[in-house]
Amino acid sequence: MPTCSICGRDTDSHDRHVRFRLPDPVARAPEQDKAHGTWKTAEDPSAAVMMMVPDIGAFVRALLPVQLTGGHTVTFGVWVGVHPDDLERAFESWWAPEYAELRMDGLLANALPAWEVFGAPVSLAVTDPDATPYCVVSSDADLSAVLTMAWDHDLVLAGLPD
Repeated sequence: MPTCSICGRDTDSHDRHVRFRLPDPVARAPEQDKAHGTWKTAEDPSAAVMMMVPDIGAFVRALLPVQLTGGHTVTFGVWVGVHPDDLERAFESWWAPEYAELRMDGLLANALPAWEVFGAPVSLAVTDPDATPYCVVSSDADLSAVLTMAWDHDLVLAGLPD
């Protein structure tokens, strides 16, 4: 197995995707995504791209890429809390041509392993019409740094599951 010249780890641990199963507020709730009145786009929340949980909120799946030094990227499949009207708008356009123009704002609904950015504001945009929207910008200084800087391998990869 080839190893990274920067951190010594197997290169398979780089350029990977880490998908959060549930938004953190839903994961902390007693019934999680099984609460009465919950709606999601797939029975398995790992496969869902949208979710509404009564008394907790509306959520949209997004991709949050984190650049590593040396040209590698770890992409987190996160949940973003959005206004219910935005969830409805996302649902109406998700499988339609206008999806390519989808933009919305929300709050990061998952805690990333190396940074304290849970609840930070984030803007989403569709950059590839065949993919989930991306987290593209944040007014929060810490989340903005996560989105724009290249990070040390040890900081990012050490906190990830194998």
